[in-house]
Amino acid sequence: MEYEWKPDEQGLQQILQLLKESQSPDTTIQRTVQQKLEQLNQYPDFNNYLIFVLTKLKSEDEPTRSLSGLILKNNVKAHFQNFPNGVTDFIKSECLNNIGDASPLIRATVGILITTIASKGELQNWPDLLPKLCSLLDSEDYNTCEGAFGALQKICEDSAEILDSDVLDRPLNIMIPKFLQFFKHSSPKIRSHAVACVNQFIISRTQALMLHIDSFIENLFALAGDEEPEVRKNVCRALVMLLEVRMDRLLPHMHNIVEYMLQRTQDNDENVALEACEFWLTLADQPICKDVLIRHLPKLIPVLVNGMKYSDIDIILLKGDVEEDETIPDSEQDIRPRFHRSRTVAQQHDEDGIEEEDDDDDEMDDDDTISDWNLRKCSAAALDVLANVYRDELLPHILPLLKELLFHREWVVKESGILVLGAIAEGCMQGMIPYLPELIPHLIQCLSDKKALVRSITCWTLSRYAHWVVSQPPDTYLKPLMTELLKRILDSNKRVQEAACSAFATLEEEACTELVPYLAYILDTLVFAFSKYQHKNLLILYDAIGTLADSVGHHLNKPEYIQMLMPPLIQKWNMLKDEDKDLFPLLECLSSVATALQSGFLPYCEPVYQRCVNLVQKTLAQAMLNNAQPDQYEAPDKDFMIVALDLLSGLAEGLGGNIEQLVARSNILTLMYQCMQDKMPEVRQSSFALLGDLTKACFQHVKPCIADFMPILGTNLNPEFISVCNNATWAIGEISIQMGIEMQPYIPMVLHQLVEIINRPNTPKTLLENTAITIGRLGYVCPQEVAPMLQQFIRPWCTSLRNIRDNEEKDSAFRGICTMISVNPSGVIQDFIFFCDAVASWISPKDDLRDMFCKILHGFKNQVGDENWRRFSDQFPLPLKERLAAFYGV
Repeated sequence: MEYEWKPDEQGLQQILQLLKESQSPDTTIQRTVQQKLEQLNQYPDFNNYLIFVLTKLKSEDEPTRSLSGLILKNNVKAHFQNFPNGVTDFIKSECLNNIGDASPLIRATVGILITTIASKGELQNWPDLLPKLCSLLDSEDYNTCEGAFGALQKICEDSAEILDSDVLDRPLNIMIPKFLQFFKHSSPKIRSHAVACVNQFIISRTQALMLHIDSFIENLFALAGDEEPEVRKNVCRALVMLLEVRMDRLLPHMHNIVEYMLQRTQDNDENVALEACEFWLTLADQPICKDVLIRHLPKLIPVLVNGMKYSDIDIILLKGDVEEDETIPDSEQDIRPRFHRSRTVAQQHDEDGIEEEDDDDDEMDDDDTISDWNLRKCSAAALDVLANVYRDELLPHILPLLKELLFHREWVVKESGILVLGAIAEGCMQGMIPYLPELIPHLIQCLSDKKALVRSITCWTLSRYAHWVVSQPPDTYLKPLMTELLKRILDSNKRVQEAACSAFATLEEEACTELVPYLAYILDTLVFAFSKYQHKNLLILYDAIGTLADSVGHHLNKPEYIQMLMPPLIQKWNMLKDEDKDLFPLLECLSSVATALQSGFLPYCEPVYQRCVNLVQKTLAQAMLNNAQPDQYEAPDKDFMIVALDLLSGLAEGLGGNIEQLVARSNILTLMYQCMQDKMPEVRQSSFALLGDLTKACFQHVKPCIADFMPILGTNLNPEFISVCNNATWAIGEISIQMGIEMQPYIPMVLHQLVEIINRPNTPKTLLENTAITIGRLGYVCPQEVAPMLQQFIRPWCTSLRNIRDNEEKDSAFRGICTMISVNPSGVIQDFIFFCDAVASWISPKDDLRDMFCKILHGFKNQVGDENWRRFSDQFPLPLKERLAAFYGV
């Protein structure tokens, strides 16, 4: 029997009243309404009223009916399992009976409601839903067909995985062929739904679609010239996904597809153009890109370059005509959440500084206030990746365009030219070098262009060429560039300030100590910017100061520099509350400054140290409350604790032994014991970094805890969490150096994991190096325990340490390996060539280490005899042979 339910008139009026009030702009009224709606959830038939207003009360205005449906949707999300059976059934049947409502808004709302119920695990418990919706597609009534398709599209988006599983007896085998029939429907809206539905199943390579892939592609081609932008957009999206999934099926048609995408990238509808432009980005990742596109470059490059101009709407949205806005406070939603990169301990390399695994800081984020991703950014990104594919072969297509753009009278055109120049910097650097002596001065001039948007993009483009600028004599380009960039840091336009600050940070990383002569001048500017900047740019300024400290290191430790820099930093530090997220970038900045200033930071260290310990303690306490009573206490933001641990590491590294008294007077080791066992990997990662730094700075306070810490370190040698594992490994090495022979009982807790990690394929370089150093250090203090395993690790050990610079860590690790070889010489025999190669990587070992090398090399040579040694050393590459002969006389 049909479920019969009638609303009570008075109750209905009360709910309508609430629905009307909730549309009021006044937030206080909205809040009261929220509370009343929450209270009404106690009545079992409250949701009947809501569905009644949505589907039956046709006399009401549409926004009110739709709102009623959206509130019902939220209730389904929150409380569906508590709905009485009758209510659930009533809602379901009302939805299906009204999916064809005459109003598009109501149809869409019913569709949202249906997919919300479906994704609550109800696809299994609502067996007639999909068959019913599919049969409604055949209705003669447009509204019914469109409503049912709209609902199906939402279900395909939300429940794609379960639709393709045995749980439901594979409905897609029927649905996909059905959708394909509608690609030719007379209504554009329906065609668009049909393509969108099938698109949900491309990336997952759903079998039901793969069976019909040829018919799908054929149908897509038939829609290529569709007059409806939404259909063209979905066709483009499908082709982009098929590139990744079924390149084999597209290849025969590639020429035509590329031609088509060229047209679409110039579509009058920006949304279509953007989808089409994604095609070039995706294609560039495919190995066949180079061959496929080469003949189309003369057409493609101008199209991409043209897409890089600001549109008129962009300029209005960006307030491109507002030149001075530095006094206008930032609106809070403009400030993006920042992500703290926790400390990772890494080795220095011969090439240049620390190798970054993820070096993508200089993305094109020059206009982040427009809807984030747009045609301009996508075109620029595509040009960037294509420059990396074709390298200098791209230049003949670009240079003629650049000449025109860079010197153009209209600022919008000139601006796009500067963006082009920045986009190709990485891929075409070699071929651009001959033009840079002319271009860099031109760009430095553009830094004082009268249009703010030109000044800001010029900052970014110059930062992309910073590496070359720094490689030239400093007076030629570095000094003029730095002078102009510092002026831009004090620009009267906020976007320019931001771009200049970011560009300057990049320049600092490239120039490092080249900046030392200009420090006073640089600090002058950065400190002045403190008083000038609004909220958002302050956060970027902290980063520029931190990067400066990282780049010039101890050169910053001069009383006059400290006097300039520290007062404004400490003033901000005192203003910020413990709950303020602005502490993150400030703490990161102070961490770099403390490490650079070393003893120069002493006068400031006590309050900074105390506050960091408090932040850790507060966060842990809050986490304990939240674990015990999650409904009463909310979870803490653990980033506060992570950033605080990292600043404590910076203090320990900078102050060394001077931190001893602060540690003695605090409970930091107890807190670390808890942090090392935290569920969140980033917390463990930072606590192990701090453990290593405190071990180096004041081991007397760490030693009593070693028995508790070592088992925890052992369980964290899990390469699933690369950075945690890396820092734990490094800390074990530092502890072993301090413990000496007393390390013995702990070796079984860690050695097997370390040997396993060093032999794993695809282990990141940093982790391999730290693992090798720690194994070497363990062998140095406890050779008897480690040497028996020598044969299992000597080969990867040698290959991972041959590229790092001579330093303390490398020194102790090699002493360990030599000691182990003398205990177990047979362990190295079959991999001796690798040992020779590793020894040859030393530029200037200390004398006694050099003697150890000599002894082992000559010992081996004497043991095998001259004849065998000659045969053996004939396999050596020439440089290795010469080096060993010159340094060690073998």
